[in-house]
Amino acid sequence: MNRVVLAAVLSCAVAVPAFAALEQGAAAPKFTAQASLAGKDFKYSLAKELKKGPVVVYFYPSAYTGGCNIEAHTFAENMEKFKAAGATVIGVSLDSIDRLNRFSADPDYCAGKLPVASDSDGKIAHSYALKVMDGRPGMKDTKGDEINHGFAERTTFIVTPDGKVAATVGGMAPADNVMKSLEIVQGLKGKS
Repeated sequence: MNRVVLAAVLSCAVAVPAFAALEQGAAAPKFTAQASLAGKDFKYSLAKELKKGPVVVYFYPSAYTGGCNIEAHTFAENMEKFKAAGATVIGVSLDSIDRLNRFSADPDYCAGKLPVASDSDGKIAHSYALKVMDGRPGMKDTKGDEINHGFAERTTFIVTPDGKVAATVGGMAPADNVMKSLEIVQGLKGKS
């Protein structure tokens, strides 16, 4: 039964259109967070990354869950294309940094190519006006581990170097979300 509840919660996070209050042209909240890349944690700063170019800030419900696994893998497979468009990517979830260290190094998901940040208290998600849902006791991930945190809705923000939201992507299947984000950042490169 717990897997059925988890599947329902996570599929809603995929199927429901983004309810983000941040619209095109809005100022994207700057944040710093503990993050992981290839299993090693570091301090992530959105302000620092924006100095390099556009940033794709994608929020996802939880590491090691169906849609999130697909999305992380698709981002990892396309990281060179994002870099070629001058963009960086950061995934953000309410997972603990220990969980993200495993997820970021896992060759089936982030594959050491995709950094992911811990928003364990949901403050970053709230600053982007995203819905944060409480987790349910006994929910398990695809590895069979209990998920003991809440979930932010799946929504992606493309932020330009001036700190403005160029686009908000949501309400799509995980892989489609990635490809739409890539299309947007490639379009930004074409405008510069």
